[in-house]
Amino acid sequence: MVSSEFADRPLKKLVLFDVDGTLSLARQAASPEMIQLLKNLRKKVVIGFVGGSDLVKISEQLSVHGCNAVEDFDFAFAENGLTAYKLGKSLPSQTFIKFLGEEKYKPLVNFILHYVADLDIPIKRGTFVEFRNGMINVSPLGRNATIAERNEFEAYDKIHGIRAAFVKVLQEKFADYGLTFAIGGKISFDVFPHGWDKTYALKHVEQEGFEEIHFFGDKTYEGGNDYEIFTDPRTIGHSVSNPEETAKLLKEMFQI
Repeated sequence: MVSSEFADRPLKKLVLFDVDGTLSLARQAASPEMIQLLKNLRKKVVIGFVGGSDLVKISEQLSVHGCNAVEDFDFAFAENGLTAYKLGKSLPSQTFIKFLGEEKYKPLVNFILHYVADLDIPIKRGTFVEFRNGMINVSPLGRNATIAERNEFEAYDKIHGIRAAFVKVLQEKFADYGLTFAIGGKISFDVFPHGWDKTYALKHVEQEGFEEIHFFGDKTYEGGNDYEIFTDPRTIGHSVSNPEETAKLLKEMFQI
C-alpha cells in the first residue's frame, strides 16, 4: 500500500526521469511545455528526477518557468540519488571520497589528467575532472566548452570512440577499485562506486509501496548512465531520444 503522503494521487505509481536528453536538451533548460506537462502529470502520479549532475546544475535546468526542482517534484535525486529529497525535505546522503579515500583517489585523478594531457583531439577547453559529492565526472574536451563545441565533440567521439577507449583503460588500470564507469551526455563519463549508478535512487523509494515504478531515459544502452535503472527488475523502463518523445509517451500513457 502506498504511503499516506501520496494518497491523493489517483494512480499509485512513481514516474522517474533522467534529466539531460529526457526532460531537457543536454545542459539546457526544460521548455515551458515540459514543465506544464510535469505539473499535470503530478496530479495523477508521483514524480521524480534522477540526474547524474549535482543539484545546482539540475536546478538550472528544471527550476525554470516558475518551477522549483526540489519542491515541484515529489522526489529529487541529484548525483544518482546520493543527494536526495522527498517532498522538499533532504534524505541521508553519501560521498565518493568517503568511500574511496584520499590514498586511492590521488593516483586515479593523476592518471586521468596525464591521459587527457596526452590525448590528441581537435580542441580542449577546461575542467577535465569535476569532483562531485558522489562521483567524479571526466571530460576529455573539458566541461567549460560551449554548446556548439559539445555538439562537435559528440560527433567526433561517435567516429573515434575517445570516451569508450578512455573508459577501457581506466577499467583495466583500476580494476581493484570497485568503480563503475558510465558514459553519459555529450562530452563526459561518470566514475562512481559499484551500485552507485541511478539504481541507488531506488533505495529511497522501494519502501513506499508503489504499484509500479516507471523510468524514462535516453542513455539506456549498455554502458550508458541510464542502463542499470532502465533494466532493473523494480522498474518499467522507457527509452526516449529527446524531450519531445518523452512528452508524447507521457500523454499517451497517462492521458494528460
